[in-house]
Amino acid sequence: MIKHLIYKGILFLIMLMSILSFSQQKNLKITNLQPQSENFVFPLISFKEKPLVQDKINTFLQVSELEFVPGSGENPFQLASTATNSYTNYVYFYSWKKLNSPKNVLSFQLQGEASGAYSEGFITYRNFDLRTGNFLNLQDLFQPNSIAKIEKVINDKIRKRIKDYIFELKSSPTRDQDEQIAMYENCFTENTLPYLKFYLEKDQLTVVAGRCSNHAMRALDDLGSHEIVFKFKELEKYWSPFARNLLSDSEVAVSSGSIQNKLYQGRIDGKYPIMLLVEDIYEDGSLSIVYWYKKNKKLIDWRGTFKNNHFSATEDDYHDEEMKKWIPRAEIEADLNNRNITGTWQDYRTKKYLKLELEEL
Repeated sequence: MIKHLIYKGILFLIMLMSILSFSQQKNLKITNLQPQSENFVFPLISFKEKPLVQDKINTFLQVSELEFVPGSGENPFQLASTATNSYTNYVYFYSWKKLNSPKNVLSFQLQGEASGAYSEGFITYRNFDLRTGNFLNLQDLFQPNSIAKIEKVINDKIRKRIKDYIFELKSSPTRDQDEQIAMYENCFTENTLPYLKFYLEKDQLTVVAGRCSNHAMRALDDLGSHEIVFKFKELEKYWSPFARNLLSDSEVAVSSGSIQNKLYQGRIDGKYPIMLLVEDIYEDGSLSIVYWYKKNKKLIDWRGTFKNNHFSATEDDYHDEEMKKWIPRAEIEADLNNRNITGTWQDYRTKKYLKLELEEL
């Protein structure tokens, strides 16, 4: 009888915790960004309790995936569908799915098709901190001295998966066996965290690595992408303080310390409001940044470096066909200090320096 009552009490607590966790997200709604079509089914976040979080997630998604600044036009899919975006000829988004993630996390899957030299379907994942609206970077979830260990575990699991399948192929010969074996034996298995996809569910982290095949060999690739699943308990000793805070019930967020995929807002010359997205900081210090003036909402690229908390970048104006090079519009020198970026934006023609002041959104 006593055991039965204890069991019922534990069950009640589990159910209560689940309800409380769900309640944190009950006002979070995801609908389809309009105008929806058969080629574009894209998520739009509504979080009335936290409008800043809502706006940050929507801005990040639309700028990074569609190259579209919210409010800059009637059709957010125009660049993606008219072969004018920078990274492929077109991108279609066919579906999205919200995953059953921890209380403080929004994780969802995007499925679509992209075309460069050829057309190919894709599945990708996006994860956000629901307390701040910040994009989650996989490398920020781990202590710096644990990253190499986690990468080794992931790559060892991928190698074992490939090795086991090669053994199966050799045990049951097929017509394409030699080609398949050669493809798997030459598979890239030196993955690093910044280039891996991932998603978070209630008690586990799934890391997704790319498949072994190129486009021409895809029909022979029975394994496809590699999904490596970790229970949270397996990773406890590797979590960063940021990850521990994120996966707890705490409603007070701590900073990841990373500027990767962060949004900033501020002004140039004290009077021109802008927003900026740090898209990538690569291992060699090179960077990819886009920003836009709040008035005209047109995306502008910066190229350059970020080293020792210092940005040194160039904003291009146009490409001179005769000279076969880009003509700069401005040179940017700025420093990162905690949540702020301050420096100068120098007009390339007039050499006039304008003050640059930004704060993490």
